Amino acid sequence: MSQIARSSVRRGRGLAGLGLAGLGLISVLSCVTSGSRSGEKPAPVAEPHVSLFAPVVQGRSRASYIATAQHGMIATAHPLASAAGLAMLKQGGNAIDAAVAASFVISVVRPQSTGIGGGGFLLDYLAASRATEVYDFRERAPARATRTMYLDAHGVPKGSLYRGSLIPNASVNGPLAVGVPGIVKGLLEAQARRGRLPLKVVMQPAIDIAAHGFPVYAGLAKALHRCAAILKHFPGSVKVFFHNGQPLAEGDILVQKDLAWTLGQIAAKGADGFYKGEVARRIVAEMRRGDGIVSQTDLDLYKVRHPAPVTGFYRGYRIVSMPPPSSGGVHIIEIMHILAPENYGAMGFGTVRSVHWLAEAMRRAFADRAAYLGDPAFVAVPLKGLLSPAYGRKLHDSIDPAHATRSAALKPGRPMDYESPSTTHISVIDAWGNAVSTTQTINYTFGSCVVAEGTGIVLNDEMDDFAKKPGVPNAYGLVGSEANSIAARKTPLSSMSPTLVFDPQGHLELAVGSPGGPRIISATLQTILNVIDFKMPLADAVHATRIHNQWLPDRTQVEPGGLTPAVQAELTRMGHHIVVGSSIGDVQAVGYEGGHLVGVSDTRAEGKPEGY
Repeated sequence: MSQIARSSVRRGRGLAGLGLAGLGLISVLSCVTSGSRSGEKPAPVAEPHVSLFAPVVQGRSRASYIATAQHGMIATAHPLASAAGLAMLKQGGNAIDAAVAASFVISVVRPQSTGIGGGGFLLDYLAASRATEVYDFRERAPARATRTMYLDAHGVPKGSLYRGSLIPNASVNGPLAVGVPGIVKGLLEAQARRGRLPLKVVMQPAIDIAAHGFPVYAGLAKALHRCAAILKHFPGSVKVFFHNGQPLAEGDILVQKDLAWTLGQIAAKGADGFYKGEVARRIVAEMRRGDGIVSQTDLDLYKVRHPAPVTGFYRGYRIVSMPPPSSGGVHIIEIMHILAPENYGAMGFGTVRSVHWLAEAMRRAFADRAAYLGDPAFVAVPLKGLLSPAYGRKLHDSIDPAHATRSAALKPGRPMDYESPSTTHISVIDAWGNAVSTTQTINYTFGSCVVAEGTGIVLNDEMDDFAKKPGVPNAYGLVGSEANSIAARKTPLSSMSPTLVFDPQGHLELAVGSPGGPRIISATLQTILNVIDFKMPLADAVHATRIHNQWLPDRTQVEPGGLTPAVQAELTRMGHHIVVGSSIGDVQAVGYEGGHLVGVSDTRAEGKPEGY
């Protein structure tokens, strides 16, 4: 067995030996390290033309979240990931090369959101053929998964044991929450099929950053503090994310030697470097230390799926998005069909009418999600009905323009009658007009909170995306039905919504997506509506305040400052239960505007677009 360097943390900001100057990543790290501690006054932000602009944009110079370019553009949730993707584009790589390089880097620098122990979806648009290929590398249930695996003898959700310690909420925390990871196979398959650069070149930035470290930023520090009580149960997690018994703090240097080794195995051996050999042995050994059930056979049998994308039209624009087992694309299009009979743009942004109609459309789509959506390999999803404009019109006609619908009184619709029968996002457009929109996740913050010892891999808790018991909400408050019940080798339902938008002439206009659990759908949808209906520039479309309604619980979440007091009072009078909550989503968008490429990274998080 080869000697494996231990992950470690260094106090301070030193980056000696990073060896990434050729990629321009040192300069990016310098920006991240200084930032808010420098005492410098940020450049003024131009006043947008919309009245309800997300307050999070204040304090960030426009150059930190908007970029323009002529040849290629990438937007991700961390500057290092964007810099890696840009380096690939400048070396002659295409959108796939950039997306894969950024994906592996984001796995290193946003372990609270995503990682190679997770899964995701990817849309790859080929400009030459005007075709969009779909990659479904979502996590899957292990062969030993059972319908009632998270319930005790009384049908109550239970905890799990790890080395004699009881870990609460077994579908979220600990090895039993882990589904079979798919992200490595998905990214490598896409890169092998469509990439222009050698895999080792594409993966080298992630390997170097993991080996030499990066400064812990505010969002990561807060996530570590929030999850410390669970993370501390697992020695592999403590080794990576703790120092002297405490979770790392902002400004510490996070070094992940074990993860660098694992990434090196993948770069040298391809998918076998993860799914077979020593890395796989260590993942399976971690499962055996607790109640985990992922086996070597599960890893051997994992395959990437290639379903057809879902497509719909709205105001002449073609919307192309992810099909089931994602619910995102289906319900973005369904909500648009519900709104289509209205002149939604004329209602005005942030008005009583526009918020009412949007919340009611969301409420109906999420009711359908709970009833009908699941893995199409296991359940019959009434896809054509859900995507039917006529069905959207039927749901539109059920909305009272003057009163909110009580969710308890709202039942899922009948799409069958209309049949002819804490995640991350990356958007890229390259010099040839190819595009990638990919959303990736380990599900909840730090996934299962388990790092497989000796690998540096944060393992997902994707099993919580199944309905562990019909009617029992998951960590995001979503209620599921039999369609999303647990079964061996089944894929859990997702809200991830990587989306491409084409203008009425058929030209690619926008690659967009967001993290955020069920709020992914709301964030992605509203960004597109802001562009199409409210004619906002992309930067405003991303930063305008958002709402979210997911049917149950019966409430409409609004971002802080998102509604004027008068609008909120009138919506409350109409029967809406308005709750002012946290930010909704973290959109990464790349599109064409004024004859050039524009990239926008949502200031609700730490992202930065890069182009040339």
